[in-house]
Amino acid sequence: MNAPLDENRYLVPALERGVRLLQLFRRDRAEIGAPDIARELALPRSTVFRLLQTLEHLGCVERAESGAYRLGAGVLRLGFEYLASLELTDVARPVVERLRDETGCSAQLVIRDGQDVVIVLRAAGPGTFTSNVTVGTRLPAHATILGRTLLCGLPDAELARLYPEPKLPAASPRAPRTLVELRRLLREDAARGYTVSESFFEQGISAVAAPVHDHHGETVAAVSLTVQKPNLEPPAFRERLVHQVLNAAADISGKLNYRPAAAA
Repeated sequence: MNAPLDENRYLVPALERGVRLLQLFRRDRAEIGAPDIARELALPRSTVFRLLQTLEHLGCVERAESGAYRLGAGVLRLGFEYLASLELTDVARPVVERLRDETGCSAQLVIRDGQDVVIVLRAAGPGTFTSNVTVGTRLPAHATILGRTLLCGLPDAELARLYPEPKLPAASPRAPRTLVELRRLLREDAARGYTVSESFFEQGISAVAAPVHDHHGETVAAVSLTVQKPNLEPPAFRERLVHQVLNAAADISGKLNYRPAAAA
């Protein structure tokens, strides 16, 4: 849809052509020759040549071995800066809300702050059950599957600095009491790729959590479902929830430009 005439007069034609040129590149069309660009943009070849020279100078395009052009690292940097400028909750909100709608369970996103996890986004499920967990609630990381999901990515040395005392806080009856016990749980969680709690932190409440990764492969958050049941039975119900949480975590990670193969 074209802008009104009184707005079009403020457009910079050369800048508009440069952006339109960059928009020609797609995932399934990584390289484009200068003649094709001139034809598709209906521009003289001399104009396209100057645009390409300018964009190449800025690192936004580069010459491929074929002689055609492809996007350069400058565009990638702009994309990363755009992602970094977004609040994590802005990226995750539609995914967390969709997870709530698909499962009928409360869904949340958490980050770690020292020895605590902090609820930064919550989509409450339907029903009469009222939880005292709200945005801003802090929970002990070592005693919750949300925290364990976030602690999985820490090296042993950093984990030891985080918990220097021989005994861990007694946050709940089933919480690990020593760093050795916590490390054992974290190894199991990391191997599994997700974490399940059945009345682990709070009696009668079960949960499933999975890690969210950024473009460096770092674990930056965890997404989870909370279920008002002491256990996740039958097994098919548990498997379905695990699958949905893993999909939600992968969706958010993808929006943060996480690529498993590249991270590996």
